[in-house]
Amino acid sequence: MSKIKILIPCEDANHVCDKTQYKEATLWEKIILNIHLIYCRVCRKYTKNNTKLTKVIKKSKVECLDKKCKETMKLDFEKALKEYSN
Repeated sequence: MSKIKILIPCEDANHVCDKTQYKEATLWEKIILNIHLIYCRVCRKYTKNNTKLTKVIKKSKVECLDKKCKETMKLDFEKALKEYSN
């Protein structure tokens, strides 16, 4: 018979909080996180800040560059850097 681990360290709780933010946490992980948040004020604050950050990012409608644009920008930067250093 295996022991069910209900109390987790803050580092693990923060990891589960991050996974929850990206909808990657399992139901069991969410339950354990909520138990941890009952008694840990620091992790409650971390979770609250994480939730705020997620909402702000979604609200901002930030668009990321695709891989090709990033590569082109990198090559242009390296070229300019080489010209400047010469």
